[in-house]
Amino acid sequence: MPEAEAVRSEAARAASLGALDAAISDCFACPRLVAWREEVAATKRAAFRDQHYWGRPVPGFGVADPEIAILGLAPAAHGGNRTGRIFTGDRSGDVLFAALHRAGLANQPTSVSADDGLALNHLRIFAAVRCAPPDNKPLPSERDNCAPWLHRELELIRPTLKVVVALGAFAWQAWWPAMTAVYGVRPPVPRPKFGHGAKVSQPGVPDLLGCFHVSQQNTFTGKLTPAMLDDVFTEAKRLARI
Repeated sequence: MPEAEAVRSEAARAASLGALDAAISDCFACPRLVAWREEVAATKRAAFRDQHYWGRPVPGFGVADPEIAILGLAPAAHGGNRTGRIFTGDRSGDVLFAALHRAGLANQPTSVSADDGLALNHLRIFAAVRCAPPDNKPLPSERDNCAPWLHRELELIRPTLKVVVALGAFAWQAWWPAMTAVYGVRPPVPRPKFGHGAKVSQPGVPDLLGCFHVSQQNTFTGKLTPAMLDDVFTEAKRLARI
């Protein structure tokens, strides 16, 4: 069975988030991403040379019945690919979890390892691509291979999900085919452009909010500030009525 077909089959069979997470963690559908994630895990960064790297696809994280979801691009090579938890152990995560804590959506402002006690409230976080890609740039074929995992995760949390926060343009674009696959609703024409604070509301689907990605390039240059993040999560909570 071709790998892309196998992903669709495995995703469809997952009857729970736990089963889905296990299936995601055992995915080998994209040879380039498999080679890269394993190379990074073997060579390591000097600061983490004594740590064991996860080196596998990174599943979603958070509650099973979220009102809010955060959709990102992909795990970081020395963040989620090292720790096994999305946005955990890198500077992007430092900014994100601090903001989530301020918003009351996380129980602590930092996240350094998968067993550090972090818990999310009303929230689940996942990525459009589940393996760390070279240069943080997945190929279109890799995005498409990974899409069934995203679609199944959305199906499983659909009963409670009210708001999706797309971190960056890649996640914003990944939302539209996922929305159509899961909710049977086509995107507006013309398709709404990504922007920080952009909002799209359509009947029968979660509201979509755009947010600049919490990358170092954005946070170090001031393109994305803590106040801007706070505004997005305040709006997400308002829309989700929490």
